[in-house]
Amino acid sequence: MELTLATFIGLAVATMLLTIVNQQFAFLRIYGAQSFLSEEAPIISGYVAKVIGQSSRYRLHNNKTEALAGTNMVMTNAPVILLNFQQPDGSVKAAILAFENLGTGAALYYYIVPSSGSLGAPQWAVTRKPTDVRFSIETGVLRMRLSGPAGEQVTYSGNMQR
Repeated sequence: MELTLATFIGLAVATMLLTIVNQQFAFLRIYGAQSFLSEEAPIISGYVAKVIGQSSRYRLHNNKTEALAGTNMVMTNAPVILLNFQQPDGSVKAAILAFENLGTGAALYYYIVPSSGSLGAPQWAVTRKPTDVRFSIETGVLRMRLSGPAGEQVTYSGNMQR
């Protein structure tokens, strides 16, 4: 009788422990799926807001070639933004943020535009986590839409600060 009671208590404790472990794994799966929204997206937003806030103007384009040539500017659904920065001596420097796949996977890349010559390789990848990044201008406000790996979408809005 005592052995049967001890076996039932052991089974009950094991069942409760298994339930708790299963809940923990379910929580970790949910947290992992949401980590883009809670960790990566705010960092991307802060970085892009700082860079765009320091620019003196920007233009949206469908690709880097058009951005460098200054042709075919668009207002919506652009993967490329060309940023101009006014220098203290009156000259202008330019940079490009472009969401593209360079063979190592899609990423939001930062390029410094040289004063002469070709664009070259990106300076760094801002992020490799989003599946898509699009810029648009709506009623004079710049918007950046990030699409995450789990299909989530975040839209940030902002403008240059003078």
